[in-house]
Amino acid sequence: MELYPQWGVVWKVAFSIFLGGLIGLEREWASKPAGFRTHMLISGASTLFVILGDIMIQQFSETTIPDTLQTDPIRIMEAIITGISFLGAGTIIFKDQINTVEGLTTAASILFVSGIGMAVALNQFTLSFILTLMVIIILMVIGRIQNWIEGKKPATFKEENQQ
Repeated sequence: MELYPQWGVVWKVAFSIFLGGLIGLEREWASKPAGFRTHMLISGASTLFVILGDIMIQQFSETTIPDTLQTDPIRIMEAIITGISFLGAGTIIFKDQINTVEGLTTAASILFVSGIGMAVALNQFTLSFILTLMVIIILMVIGRIQNWIEGKKPATFKEENQQ
């Protein structure tokens, strides 16, 4: 791989890190277990893994054994999704005292950020930027609406769900 295409990879990963950071910033402000740096690293790593998979496929297809090598780029995405899902599961906490689960939204945002990273790797820059904005809206605006609705529920309904 020549130097110029390597700088292209660096710029894609940097853009992915930037987008992941936008989502991570909201999680950081909300004091969630996975915040700014975590989302940045997950998005950047997802981009890098997809690009490296493409580079490997190109390099191995140029060798003397292209007939014996079978490539499946979908496996790279599957591995990323599995790894990130495992990481996200670590952010989910069940609280026995009040029968609630916390961290599901953070786990979902981690998974989504990895998808944004994969989209950047596949040159889907506009798509990944628009989806980043959509996730931020979901986390910030819809989250406030959800909190407002929960605050409007009758006290008896809240008490029944907390027992």
